[in-house]
Amino acid sequence: MIRPELAEKLRPWTETLSALAVTAFGIWVISRGGWIYGPIGTLIGTVSAVWALDARRRMRFRSHATAPGLVELDEGAIRYLSPDRLLGGEIALRDLSEIRLMRLNGRLYWRLKSLDGQALLIPVDASGTELLASAFAALPDFDLGRVSAALATEGPAIQTLWRRQGHTRLT
Repeated sequence: MIRPELAEKLRPWTETLSALAVTAFGIWVISRGGWIYGPIGTLIGTVSAVWALDARRRMRFRSHATAPGLVELDEGAIRYLSPDRLLGGEIALRDLSEIRLMRLNGRLYWRLKSLDGQALLIPVDASGTELLASAFAALPDFDLGRVSAALATEGPAIQTLWRRQGHTRLT
């Protein structure tokens, strides 16, 4: 029923459009009025609007996998498997002290730095980078909106997006 080209263009928007459809349903429930439908519709609309905003922000993390390598998230650790032995590695979320977005040779990279000073470079367009949104969201004081804006625009070559306060480890 939907042309394949259009379906391919809408695929990244699936979660956002679903959330917006639920928001519209919440508004419809509110329009039924009354003491019961009003609060229920407001709750549905509010929760789904927040879901739509979050889905839109996480959408920036999804990209066509054009860079080599694979990102995995396993038991609180971010792992980047790279064909180049120098770039691959693993870093636990509890050991993460800083997240930067860097532009090197025209390609964007995540630079994750651990408490002991080791760094892990992950291409933004590597396969599996959409997992980083949920991993980063678990960090204290992490602003997903700021990261989404940094990914959407041509910014400076190096942007610090998050830094652990006090360098205390997560438990």
